[in-house]
Amino acid sequence: MTSASPRPAAATIAAALSALLLASCATSTPPVEVTRFHENDVARQGSIVVVPADPAAASSLEFRTVANAVAASLTRTGFAVRDAGPSDYEAVVAIDRQTFQPDDRRSPVNVGVGGSTGSYGSGLGVGIGIDLSGPPKPIVATRMRVQLRRGGAQSFFWEGRAEMAAKSTAPAAQPGIAAGRLADAMFRDYPGQSGETITVK
Repeated sequence: MTSASPRPAAATIAAALSALLLASCATSTPPVEVTRFHENDVARQGSIVVVPADPAAASSLEFRTVANAVAASLTRTGFAVRDAGPSDYEAVVAIDRQTFQPDDRRSPVNVGVGGSTGSYGSGLGVGIGIDLSGPPKPIVATRMRVQLRRGGAQSFFWEGRAEMAAKSTAPAAQPGIAAGRLADAMFRDYPGQSGETITVK
């Protein structure tokens, strides 16, 4: 596996995500921040099945919604998505949604984002500040991670993470719309530049 280039400094990430949240409050189609890592030998076609990172979630409506969004993006990329059974590859999917409520004094919302990039071992932990105009409304932050591996393998040859934030009243905060937006941004120009963080509008 090729080594990923160093992630941006925490201050740089914080500034980028602050801008992301500010833009989210101004539009119903917020930008998405995407980071991808991959080996040199990246698969671009073949059969693939979408599975949850948590096997217990396989039958949940939430996972099916997310899986459908990821499957649509994989199909556009060139993969042949199967519902189940043996396949050349697996797409392991995880999604997380958090809601943050500004106080009545309209002070900045401080969002702590923490996680890891799985098999690549690096992490992200930043604070985000945003000033809201008008009556305070909850902010919904959604993060998706997709890891691709060959059937039967334990290691991943590609990994992507996408995240965005939107006011709870915006269409982009709805789970199905958010999943579709994140998956589309993550697989745009697949496989992407390894280690680079981009903003997809």
